[in-house]
Amino acid sequence: MAYDKFNIVTSSAVPLPIENVDTDQIIPARFLKATERKGFGDNLFRDWRYNPDNTPKKDFVLNNPIYGGKILVGGKNFGSGSSREHAAWAVYDYGFRCVVSSFFADIFRNNCLNIGVLPVQVTPEFLHKIFTAIEADPKTELEINLPDQSITILATGEKESFDINDYKKANMLNGFDDIDFLLNIKEKISEYAQDTPL
Repeated sequence: MAYDKFNIVTSSAVPLPIENVDTDQIIPARFLKATERKGFGDNLFRDWRYNPDNTPKKDFVLNNPIYGGKILVGGKNFGSGSSREHAAWAVYDYGFRCVVSSFFADIFRNNCLNIGVLPVQVTPEFLHKIFTAIEADPKTELEINLPDQSITILATGEKESFDINDYKKANMLNGFDDIDFLLNIKEKISEYAQDTPL
């Protein structure tokens, strides 16, 4: 399933300065019945966003109209817990294209990269600078530059580099998942198969 290409994203960000956010908090287990990647955004952080009677919790950041954008900034150890792909689906379906943290759980990181959400791991010091900038001005914009592998706080010009696997980077730049990548090189695969004796 192809997704939108990721090149440079410039956007305000939603701050979630909570450590050890696990996948059951991102998308509770009772919402895992669907097999398509649609509709999960409605239940992103469901138990933190809504009361038992389905009314929004006014003190949760996603219900605060002063925050918005395509970037979610989380605390250390984001996406821990179970390996459910639905957590990454919920993040993408809500509208986030990038999650920033000082540490990601490996499985969550890979699930994000497989569907077009860029996990940007920064140092704890730079993460603190981001939270401070957003607290001072909720409209503060970040620039996520995938070709250069950099993240910039535009208000201050402070910048930091991040790492990404070359294969995953190429896929994100092209909007490919693993199947799309193989389909894109199917002629090369066929040529290799024809030229290679069994």
